[in-house]
Amino acid sequence: MRAFSVLYVLCVTPRQEISAWRPPVAGVVEVFHAHFTEHVYPMHVHDAWTLLIVDDGAVRYDLDRYERGTPSDTVSLLPPQVPHNGSPATPHGFRKRVLYLDMTQLDERFIGPAVDGPDLTDPILRRRVGQLHTVLANQGDEFEAESRLALIGDRLREHLRPRLVFGSGRPDRGIAQSLRDLLDERLREGITLEEAARLVHAHPAHLVRAFSGAFRIAPHQYMMSRRVDLARHLLLDGQPPGEVATAAGFYDQSHLTRHFKRVVGTTPGRYARTGAAS
Repeated sequence: MRAFSVLYVLCVTPRQEISAWRPPVAGVVEVFHAHFTEHVYPMHVHDAWTLLIVDDGAVRYDLDRYERGTPSDTVSLLPPQVPHNGSPATPHGFRKRVLYLDMTQLDERFIGPAVDGPDLTDPILRRRVGQLHTVLANQGDEFEAESRLALIGDRLREHLRPRLVFGSGRPDRGIAQSLRDLLDERLREGITLEEAARLVHAHPAHLVRAFSGAFRIAPHQYMMSRRVDLARHLLLDGQPPGEVATAAGFYDQSHLTRHFKRVVGTTPGRYARTGAAS
């Protein structure tokens, strides 16, 4: 059986509490619990589905040009590769629990429907997601977690499938998509805008405008948020922050720390203070 990799981090400030771990459950990339009162997420993307519930307070966020919100009675499903931000919507902040799910749980067909309606008011789904979080904290209950995750996946597809009737085809984004593919391929080593423009056969300024227009995030923001995502995975694998900085494409550890804290809300060192059990 794979090791149960777990990380609990208690930040010294009373204004934020964070815990994150990677359970040995297929389909779950990461579990992330947080209490923030002031942290504001910049526009960023994930390479996984973000399944979010808020236990206290509320979060406001922007997704695909629209302002959204996550009161405590909803389940929010944010699709991969779609930029979003986030900030407290109440004076006392918010307490949230997040599951990051890979593409085996929901494939690309559901990205468009999730963008159109990410916030789901469904008490049954809300209860099941909360129950799954409880089970995922208990080593040895992986089979129960897999069973609960399967039911959640079915429930999510029930919500999203009717919207596919109105067209699941994704628009041809041309050079914007080509640049995104290139940034994904060169995530660790990086690339200059001039080289990217030459490879994609577009003027640099036009390339930036096309990417920002298609994906609602600037190319440099996209690349940096993807690097932060990669750093999170490597930290949960047990790599020290100094090594993670180089492996994830950052100039040095201070470069990693600056961007990591801006996106995640805490430093890599605190995030990586791990207690692992097998």
